[in-house]
Amino acid sequence: MSSHAWEKKPVLLLILATVTILVGTIFTMVLPFAWVNTEHDRIETVSPYSPLEQAGRDLYIREGCNNCHTQTVRPLVAEVLRYGDYSKSGEFIYDRPHLWGSRRTGPDLARLGGKYPDEWHYQHMVAPTSMIPKSNMPAYGFLNDNLIDPDAVKKAMDVLGFPYSSNDIAQLEGKTEMDAMVAYLQKLGTGIPWRKAAEVEIIGELVNPFPKEPTAIAAGELLYAENCAACHGEELEGQIGPELDQDVYSDDELFELIYVGVTDAGMPSFASLGSTKVWQIVNFINYRETP
Repeated sequence: MSSHAWEKKPVLLLILATVTILVGTIFTMVLPFAWVNTEHDRIETVSPYSPLEQAGRDLYIREGCNNCHTQTVRPLVAEVLRYGDYSKSGEFIYDRPHLWGSRRTGPDLARLGGKYPDEWHYQHMVAPTSMIPKSNMPAYGFLNDNLIDPDAVKKAMDVLGFPYSSNDIAQLEGKTEMDAMVAYLQKLGTGIPWRKAAEVEIIGELVNPFPKEPTAIAAGELLYAENCAACHGEELEGQIGPELDQDVYSDDELFELIYVGVTDAGMPSFASLGSTKVWQIVNFINYRETP
């Protein structure tokens, strides 16, 4: 049959085209959605959101946080080094809707939970630039003024089919929207035990390359102000983090704390700064001039 013959049978051509499109749609869209969130994708350690966390998630959506922050780490070396282990499909089985996002006006939040202590998040939400000086994130201090509605949260949990107890709902009394937001942020990425496996390991003996060197101390002072002052105070007097007195840690101990981080205490690793800059911070903390 010549190609011109098809043109004389528009109904048959339309039917064949429709069938082709439907088959393609089934294989590229319908079946993948059916396969995702099955028992094969489930991760045993991933749990549903608690009522307070779910309330925070709803607030996160209400305030449009997903317009600036993604929640998915792609399996690329640069992304894994910056944000942590790449995202797995099973991590999102309780996300309705998912908040993967596509824009990173702000950093990705898929691995945020446990990176900082609660106090850091409360302060950051109230005054973002107090914790990250170059941040362009708006302030959300008003969340402290609004109380959570336990009945509304209960209805949301029922609709989603998430487990909860009457005590869980009762504990929402007196909780603010800020409490809920922080609880949600601290949940992100904690469904899989990736952080322990991703800990930075230091190999070899640590030797301060420029002990008490004035230029290193001056450089360390600037780096401290940019990366450490928000938690430990501008004068190292301690705030969210502890006071940093001189002679408390040896040079190598302090280097390891900064470079590796303290996962259980909510202090992130600063290995991304590189060893030279970390040593400069060490020199500032341990050898700065004190009044």
